[in-house]
Amino acid sequence: MTQAVESWQVRASCRGPQADMFFPPAHPERKEERARRESQAKQICRTCPVCTDCLEYAIRIREPHGIWGGLNEAERKQLADRRAG
Repeated sequence: MTQAVESWQVRASCRGPQADMFFPPAHPERKEERARRESQAKQICRTCPVCTDCLEYAIRIREPHGIWGGLNEAERKQLADRRAG
């Protein structure tokens, strides 16, 4: 199972120096800054060849932070809740 995760992760468009924008910074972030950062991250996700794999992984492990598969934490929770029921 770990091997499958690694295989999609190495093809992810978020790898590299831009990876920081997918997670909140260590310092407090204004609402507009967060919206801009998330928008930039989601734009990268839109063209990512493994976006679906990434999203499914984040939902499966209940990842509580960051942009995964083009969705932020609240959006992933809403999707998971809709799927559950």
